[in-house]
Amino acid sequence: MNGPEIHVEFAPELGMFVAPGRRAGVTEVVTDGVSTLGHVVESLGVPLTEVGTLVVDGHEVPVSHVPAAGESVRVRPVERPQQVPGAPLRFLLDVHLGTLARRLRLLGVDTAYESTDIGDPALAARSAAERRVLLSRDRGLLHRRELWAGAFIYSTSPDDQLRDVLGRFAPELKPWTRCTACNGLLKEASKEDVAERLESGTQRSYDVFAQCQECGRAYWKGAHHDSLEAIVERALTEFGT
Repeated sequence: MNGPEIHVEFAPELGMFVAPGRRAGVTEVVTDGVSTLGHVVESLGVPLTEVGTLVVDGHEVPVSHVPAAGESVRVRPVERPQQVPGAPLRFLLDVHLGTLARRLRLLGVDTAYESTDIGDPALAARSAAERRVLLSRDRGLLHRRELWAGAFIYSTSPDDQLRDVLGRFAPELKPWTRCTACNGLLKEASKEDVAERLESGTQRSYDVFAQCQECGRAYWKGAHHDSLEAIVERALTEFGT
């Protein structure tokens, strides 16, 4: 770039995306005079999915604003809870977020998940086609233009990932209503309904079941129920309505 120089300050929450020299205070950026401010911000490393507002000389501007020489720009993070207009709130997770996907489904949040790597273009296209918020730790994926909406997952810890998503988007929680395997809705089922999917020990020990309406998987309060219930209770205590 070789054009107007502007002054840019990033919010501390966005520091991880930019070069170390731009993480504190105001820095100078030379633009080309034609690129939008959104493009300039992305070129400095910050996905627009993580940007809440752009403030130029004290006034909010859209990402389409073309900066002029001498302007002072403040790049703010998204406000929480983040509103996602235009469709029911639902998610699409990339191949690296399987545990998070299962936990969101456990809480009844509509969560699609690709267990194999279908590639960035296909993920972004599915986000747009189904109007799902794409969650990923891949910064490059979140820069794709065809993406409908997205969010960066900041932590590698499943507990922290779940807390981050629930705090950022405040989805409605309906625990034990979705299949953790396929995201289908669950319905109550009798032992006879699911008998062919159960081992003999399970049939003798349990009487209350649910079944996925999509894949047919059977659910009951088995050996792992207490640990799953703990995840549900923590989420409801902190984020339930």
